[in-house]
Amino acid sequence: MDAHKQDVAKLAFRFVLIIGIVNFFADLTYEGGRSVVGPFLGVLGASAAIVGFVAGLGELLGYGLRSVTGYLADKTLKYWIFAFIGYAVNMLAVPALALAGNWPVAAALVVAERTGRGIRRPSMEAMLFYAGKSIGHGWVFGLNEALDQTGATLGPLITAFILYRRGTYQHAFAVLLVSALLCLAVLAVACVLQQRPQELEGVSAPHVATKGFSKAFWLYVAAGALIAAGFADFSLIAFHFQKTRSVSPGLVPVFYAAAMATGAIASLVLGKLLDRVGLPILLAAFGASAFFAPLVFLQGAQMQFAGMILWGMGMGAQDSCLKAVLAAVVPPGRRSTGFGVFDTGFGVAWFAGSAIMGLLYEKSLAALVLFSVVLQLLALPVFAFARKAGSAPSQAEA
Repeated sequence: MDAHKQDVAKLAFRFVLIIGIVNFFADLTYEGGRSVVGPFLGVLGASAAIVGFVAGLGELLGYGLRSVTGYLADKTLKYWIFAFIGYAVNMLAVPALALAGNWPVAAALVVAERTGRGIRRPSMEAMLFYAGKSIGHGWVFGLNEALDQTGATLGPLITAFILYRRGTYQHAFAVLLVSALLCLAVLAVACVLQQRPQELEGVSAPHVATKGFSKAFWLYVAAGALIAAGFADFSLIAFHFQKTRSVSPGLVPVFYAAAMATGAIASLVLGKLLDRVGLPILLAAFGASAFFAPLVFLQGAQMQFAGMILWGMGMGAQDSCLKAVLAAVVPPGRRSTGFGVFDTGFGVAWFAGSAIMGLLYEKSLAALVLFSVVLQLLALPVFAFARKAGSAPSQAEA
């Protein structure tokens, strides 16, 4: 029995590693493009309100679709179909930005990129969840996010190098086609090697549960929504750097890369510690990262860099810790659905928060900062209530 468990653990680790490589190339592609989308839209004539609205709309559609695609993936068990469709849209929209000649076209492609991510994300998270039973959910999501963020670190650096040598955003977007195609190729390899990822959990054909989600689950949704609403999108941050000229255009992707590198390290460490320590790690991570806004929007370049480090830690915590804590409160057979519902709430809140912060930027930076910090800190007691509710029996889990 022990030998069987070890074999399953090895297969699970191999699967997580390959999916991590897929996401390494994925993040290299879309984070490389995302690092300059804000300034690119600004150059094409978009205002701060438009940049905030586009960023929020992209997240709204990307996250909003997840409740639908997550349910369909659980219902049909066709996880790989949703993965391939989502990655194709997600990846190819980025190099297509090289052809955008005005901000509405660029905005549409930005939204399309986020939409593709929304299509494939619940299926990928559900498949990773299966692997977590044998090697730990915090470790699975932390390792995957670390590889994500490593790609997200290199992508902006590649973009910065291209801008330094060529000086055009369009050329940088075009070069990212290479990593986009590599992502899709490795995804095909992952599908061939593990066509039925649910077998990593010892379940051949899970069925969709009929019972609803627990109180703890909905509290986690509420806490995640507060984090999302108060977390400024990098498009708005980069727009601020450009408008104030506090950071030179060539260094904007470098700042973003530093944040992504921080996220890679944070996700790996926080995911491992979350399995061992639990809630205090979650509270500490989000409590510290909540204070990125005053450094990014109200200070000079040196403090803005420190703010981006905190911002990166928050990003790492979102994608590693948030999904890991859902493991104890999402019913078996509804994992893709549960992740999709959570992400929909997250995306709606992100859209509302981004739109509000875009408008506040035009009126008062102090008000924007206050809005950001307060909402994120309000999430901390909600996390505590969710943890307490998750420790007690509920009808959904009975």
